[in-house]
Amino acid sequence: MTQLTQALIYPNVHVADGAVIGAFVVLGEPARGKQPGDQPTIIGQRAVIRSHTVIYAGNIIGDGFQAGHGALLREDNHIGHDVSVGSHSIIEHHVTIGDGARVHSNAFIPEFSVLEDHAWIGPCVVVTNARYPQSPSAKSNLQGVHIERHARIGAGAVLLPGVRIGTGALVGAGAVVTKDVPAGAVVAGNPAHIIKQVRDLRAYH
Repeated sequence: MTQLTQALIYPNVHVADGAVIGAFVVLGEPARGKQPGDQPTIIGQRAVIRSHTVIYAGNIIGDGFQAGHGALLREDNHIGHDVSVGSHSIIEHHVTIGDGARVHSNAFIPEFSVLEDHAWIGPCVVVTNARYPQSPSAKSNLQGVHIERHARIGAGAVLLPGVRIGTGALVGAGAVVTKDVPAGAVVAGNPAHIIKQVRDLRAYH
């Protein structure tokens, strides 16, 4: 049985059984230029969507999804199974998030970002996609960040447009990543540079 509490549910929203929808949640908000119900919104089984979260129309979300309080998911995202988005985090439109990925609270993930399976985003991480903000060609030259499987981004890190974080890499807290990070590398600093390998860290053995 799906529990609905003072939620605003637009037409063409499909929420599977077992979902818990908190107070003042909005599901299926139409994007600018769209009418309510123009795009389907699909949310899988056992979702827990906490109060004041807004999920726009066109999101396709797998089973076991969890959202904290006040999360915002813009339109046309593809989100896998067992994904968690923390309180007050923002997922912009046309983002792909794989199974088991976790986005902690107060993170910003802009359009065209890719988070592969089990990617981990710490609190207050800022991902960017506009190399020259407000330039005449900024919108036509957006470059999403690609975070590969099991990569981990530490709290407060900033990822610049177009960078790729390799499989299993670890980005230290507060790092500013200006170029690709190889698989299995540990980077830190501003600009971020390789300081060791994840295999050298006892915590991951």
